[in-house]
Amino acid sequence: MLTCQAAKRTCQTSAVSIKEAQPPDPAGMPSITTLASREVYRNAWMRVREDAILRSNGRQGIYGVVEKDDAAIIIPIDGERIWLVEQFRYTIQKRVCELPQGSWEMNIDDPEELARGELREELGLHAAEMTYLGTTWIAYGFTRQRQHVFVARELSPVDKDPDPEEHDLMMRSVPISEFEQMMLDGEIRDDCTLAAWALYLLWRRRHSPEPANL
Repeated sequence: MLTCQAAKRTCQTSAVSIKEAQPPDPAGMPSITTLASREVYRNAWMRVREDAILRSNGRQGIYGVVEKDDAAIIIPIDGERIWLVEQFRYTIQKRVCELPQGSWEMNIDDPEELARGELREELGLHAAEMTYLGTTWIAYGFTRQRQHVFVARELSPVDKDPDPEEHDLMMRSVPISEFEQMMLDGEIRDDCTLAAWALYLLWRRRHSPEPANL
């Protein structure tokens, strides 16, 4: 049987253990600390590093991080239609439809310049009106890359300037209702496209005094 004093010590020890097991304060220090970092691979499009880390629970481990330069994704709206690109995505071995998007493999000072460049490269279009919606992180479980989201309107054709990697890219113009059905049916599964469109719908809801055509 525990004495009162021993029981008191036991309770105090338990209280300390419970307190230490609480999740870290979100406003406080990071719950994962970097102990060391080394680059394991690099090419023109990405850098891969492996970090030795210390978690807030005292356990050490490793974290692989893919670093890529900022990208832009564009929502090109032409009346009741929207422009998409179709291309072969090597990682999943399929041709897919998605919103035009990409990066220039370098640091950028003006995200709109990047967005306009991608719009021209992939679709051969110029936008008289370009509206910035915000920025998302792409797959931040393992990748450090931001993507800037723009809506492009008042479109006019210009000469296309595709990258060599975009040799098989095809342009598609579809009604917005069909575009949304393609996402619901799983024909479009690109998470960047889905996230950009969701952000656009929220933006429209906040900036439209009454329901309007998209």
